[in-house]
Amino acid sequence: MLIGSAAIYGETGPGEFTIARLKYRGGGDWYTDPTSLPNLLRQVEKVLGIPTAEEVRVSPLDEHLFAYPFLYMTGHGRVKFSSEEAARLRLYLESGGFLWADDCYGMDEYFRKEIRKVFPDDELVELPFDHEIYHMVYDFDQGLPKIHEHHGGPPHGYGIIHNGRLVVFYSYNTDIGCGLEDAEVHRDPPEKREAAMKMAINIVAYALTH
Repeated sequence: MLIGSAAIYGETGPGEFTIARLKYRGGGDWYTDPTSLPNLLRQVEKVLGIPTAEEVRVSPLDEHLFAYPFLYMTGHGRVKFSSEEAARLRLYLESGGFLWADDCYGMDEYFRKEIRKVFPDDELVELPFDHEIYHMVYDFDQGLPKIHEHHGGPPHGYGIIHNGRLVVFYSYNTDIGCGLEDAEVHRDPPEKREAAMKMAINIVAYALTH
């Protein structure tokens, strides 16, 4: 089945949007930042006016994967896709799905290797600051906001553009997901949490309109 904003079913019910958190193998903590997606979904409903449901968790081979147009993955460590999982993710993304990968520090080298299994002929390319994803609802004239300091230097937003469509967005060296968590978790200043939420809203808005 083709997926998109007009076909959101599965466990959510007709017309409701949710985010599917990707469960992956390899030992990385795919489940980290547990309060981030509930907080984001509440803001999606408030800002975008889209009815939402609780997040779901799916693996690449889950029978319900294609019911969800928006896939999110994060973590600190190893990621591993089998050839079967990579093929399934490719089909999902070619069928209209969207993947946002957010490096929580330590995922980068593994993610880059494994996403190449999914799209061996398409490079992760850095998106220019005038890309629409940075200007959907809120304007980020310098690209991704910097939420947490990990590697030093600026954050980077990468994408895989396949057949003319951005199918993967990868936020690196910023940790947007941590900025979405409850205030007491990381004790980030309010302006950091606000920037993270606004950027996440932009990503969701982009995925549901492209």
